[in-house]
Amino acid sequence: MAEPQGALKVVLAALAGNLAIAVTKFVTFSFTGSTSILTEGIHSLVDTTDQVLLLVGQARAKKPADDSHPFGYGLETYFWSFIVSLMIFVAGGAASIWQGAHRMLNPGETHLPWVSLAVIAASALFEGLSFRTAFREYRRVVRGRTVRGRPISLWSFLKGSKDPNVFATLLEDGAALIGLGLAALGVVGSGLLGFAWADGAASIAIGILLLLIATFLANETRSLIAGEAAAEPIVEIVRKTAAGCGDLGELKTLKTLHLGPNAILVALSWAFPETWDRAELEAGTAELSRRIRTADTRISDVLFEA
Repeated sequence: MAEPQGALKVVLAALAGNLAIAVTKFVTFSFTGSTSILTEGIHSLVDTTDQVLLLVGQARAKKPADDSHPFGYGLETYFWSFIVSLMIFVAGGAASIWQGAHRMLNPGETHLPWVSLAVIAASALFEGLSFRTAFREYRRVVRGRTVRGRPISLWSFLKGSKDPNVFATLLEDGAALIGLGLAALGVVGSGLLGFAWADGAASIAIGILLLLIATFLANETRSLIAGEAAAEPIVEIVRKTAAGCGDLGELKTLKTLHLGPNAILVALSWAFPETWDRAELEAGTAELSRRIRTADTRISDVLFEA
């Protein structure tokens, strides 16, 4: 999992890059008339808005627990990430497909294709730098960790990560790089080879790509909102920690729940010695809670069924 500062750095890097790229693409479209460049401009603008929403989610998730939210506001992160997936689906994917279909039905001339290609190349550089920041955070998080003895792959990380600030940015930046490649094909096809339909086709392809990314992101954040257990390695560490507390009793059942990217609830069914009195039970509960919390810094709450 990403720590808060790492996730913040990833989002800020993506925000800065996407904003600069969006402005550049829209200016380029005004000169070239390329639909694929316009689509990429919309794509970058949506990504910029998405990063703002992720920052909103991070800020709201930091609010301290209160009477109405006794376990804190960590789940806000997942809600805003779900909104991001809807933004990508509607404002990104659907708009791109509509623009592409309109262009194919009403083909027009693409001007200054070399300018468009130069902007695409520059955009790829900025997107690549942003993607590198997110990829480095992924590598930092999984360094030295394994699942069943195997290193954690990028796909496994995307499926298993509880921090959408990192995996959403990885997906968006990866899709942006692929989208730029598709836009380049559209510009070459329409501006250099004379295939008027190529510009619109590239826009449709970019839209389909965004719909796929949005669907994946929506499904993952839906699952997090519904309540996911902690990752298997964390559960195993907690179980081993509990097994080492034989002087305090015996573990019967163990359940975990992510209350946010960096907040985990652990619920234990625990058999304390039958001979203990009330004072010993209270002291044992406090000590057991302390030991369980040492298993992982993200364990924020420990509940017992004695």
